[in-house]
Amino acid sequence: QVQLVESGGGLVQAGGSLRLSCAASGRTFSGVVMGWFRQAPGKERESVGTFSWYGSRSYYPDSVKGRFTISRDNAKNTVYLHLNSLKPEDTAVYYCAAGVGISIAATDRSFRYWGQGTQVTVSS
Repeated sequence: QVQLVESGGGLVQAGGSLRLSCAASGRTFSGVVMGWFRQAPGKERESVGTFSWYGSRSYYPDSVKGRFTISRDNAKNTVYLHLNSLKPEDTAVYYCAAGVGISIAATDRSFRYWGQGTQVTVSS
């Protein structure tokens, strides 16, 4: 079992930045892939980045590449999503997820564990 708790969402102006946190607990992270996803009203959930915990490999879709980055703090078992140059279309609920033994290119359906989500709103 993996428990995930997100924090750090909020309201920010276009062009601004936010850092989301995902505190993970419950098992060792060998073979774990962490993912950040988002879902805007009326839209499907989409990936904004995935990260292999010990391999340090990452994947970002073109929609956020160069603006979003994932980092981790091993001592705190926490993964961060750094959101920069935010746009109004980045407004969504952002979720942290974890999967075991999956590819960093896996879709959301492959991630077994999910956090509760945190709202990010970008004003124009």
